[in-house]
Amino acid sequence: MRDFSAALACILLAASTSSVASAPLHADARFKALYTQEWKWRQSQQLEDEEDDDNGISPRLPRVDPATQQARQRYWEGVLKGLDAIPAAKLSAAERINYAVYRAQIAALLANQRFREYEKPLNADSSFWSNLAGEARKSFRTAEDYRNYVAQLNDVPRYFREEMANMRAGLKRGFTPPRVTLQGRDASLTAVTAAKLEDVAFYQPFKDMPAIIPAEEQASLRAAGLKAIREAVVPAHAELLDFMRKEYVPQATEALAAHSLPDGPAYYQSKIVEYTTTALSAEQIHQIGLAEMAKIRAEMHEVMQQVEFKGDLPAFLQFLRSDPRFYAKTPDELLMRAAWIAKKFDAKADQYFGHLPRRRFAIIPVPPEQAPYYTSGRGGPGVYLVNTYNLPSRALYSLPALTLHESAPGHAFQMPLALEQGGRPDFRKAYISAYGEGWALYSERLGTEMGIYETPYEVFGMLSYQAWRASRLVVDTGIHAKGWTRQQAQDYLMQNTALSSHEVETEVDRYISWPGQALSYYLGEMAIIEARKKAEAALGKKFDIRAFHDTVLHLGSVPLPVLQARIDSFIADGGKSPYPKQAR
Repeated sequence: MRDFSAALACILLAASTSSVASAPLHADARFKALYTQEWKWRQSQQLEDEEDDDNGISPRLPRVDPATQQARQRYWEGVLKGLDAIPAAKLSAAERINYAVYRAQIAALLANQRFREYEKPLNADSSFWSNLAGEARKSFRTAEDYRNYVAQLNDVPRYFREEMANMRAGLKRGFTPPRVTLQGRDASLTAVTAAKLEDVAFYQPFKDMPAIIPAEEQASLRAAGLKAIREAVVPAHAELLDFMRKEYVPQATEALAAHSLPDGPAYYQSKIVEYTTTALSAEQIHQIGLAEMAKIRAEMHEVMQQVEFKGDLPAFLQFLRSDPRFYAKTPDELLMRAAWIAKKFDAKADQYFGHLPRRRFAIIPVPPEQAPYYTSGRGGPGVYLVNTYNLPSRALYSLPALTLHESAPGHAFQMPLALEQGGRPDFRKAYISAYGEGWALYSERLGTEMGIYETPYEVFGMLSYQAWRASRLVVDTGIHAKGWTRQQAQDYLMQNTALSSHEVETEVDRYISWPGQALSYYLGEMAIIEARKKAEAALGKKFDIRAFHDTVLHLGSVPLPVLQARIDSFIADGGKSPYPKQAR
């Protein structure tokens, strides 16, 4: 995979100087046939959870048993062999971009199968059972949707048992999240087993059913839903809870490092490739993180001088963590402040973006059963989740940066724009962390230009968030490749960011249990910033920030070398927006 990643930029740069008309049609046709067939198969396997899925509710959950997993590995090995047989240099320019995105995607999927990632279907941040509860937030439009949903609920016991069998296989070979990161994570299970049936998240779709469904049929569907929750969903969660408490957590591995897992160094490098779309080594990333942290600390000291703080950085961080003026008194206050910041962006949007997404987003609190171990916020198409748990850990000076990252112009802005692009293969809808998280972190920095940060403290909150992501380069590689302890990682974040102790603990456990994912943010932002500087220098007065942003977002999620090559062609084309003027 590293050979492909290193060659990727060269392939794409060649595409910018190649004529579409001269590319042999048979190469494009072969490639399209391959990815069309694979995507259709992938959908049949229920391997992609599309946010804009309008195909209704599935009556079944995915099969995840070992035989199915091995069959998937064999299938993707065949796909990769087929891709390598296609002469990429002979593809049209558009299909070369698709090829680069698709090959990286297949390589990551195949690596996960080869390392049997499916035997570890949980981490400190999320799990297969908490993800399943998200099905209840989908749009239910017809009686058939509800009938399918009832069938899906009745399929939960089979699905959970297959997942538990995989987890037992992981236990046997020492392939689990570290035990310390699993403490308390069964709260989302007890939220199902200990609640009234009507209060369980799975029942939510039945509370407000579409009026198009006759009242008598609504009553019948509600009764069927309650029966499925009572006889299938709750017992399955109880069985899983017993397994977690008596078998899985007590026997989970104690070691923190990915390097300590089976074939650990190769496994960790595969996660680096997946989440950064680069061939960088752990040591290279560690050094980048240390260098970037030094730059951010210098900016932090400038803010401290502006507010005339008399003391060192640790003292300033303690002041920020403890002064009541920086914290909301109620969950509603936090939610309303987030909404106010989001509307401040709306007032500036047309100055920085020529093309805006059609889809809006709601601001809602993180569900209480997830909130204690959930990150501070999360955004996506149609939603910006704000964590209102433990308000003394949710600093208001960090809220502008969080909102820009998770709502607009971050995830709740970028993802819908990507999904709205027509004429692209469906596999381009898949999320690539280095791009998506890089863009969201870039959005935080962009807030300084947009005038979103109104006080030096809010600027410091942004810098703290930048340091948070840069420090991940140090902490993730420190834990997984250099033998850092959990305390060592927590101390590093406490000393270099204004995050609360609660946030630091949950974040470090997330990095420990989810190797590599934390690396995507800052490296992705660096790639976008470098691409912008290159375009500004090359285009001079012709540079239009709206056209640059439109070009980056028009791509959708892509590996970083694809983004860099696209900006090269943007420069060669005189800095034009990819959208017609009337659409901007």
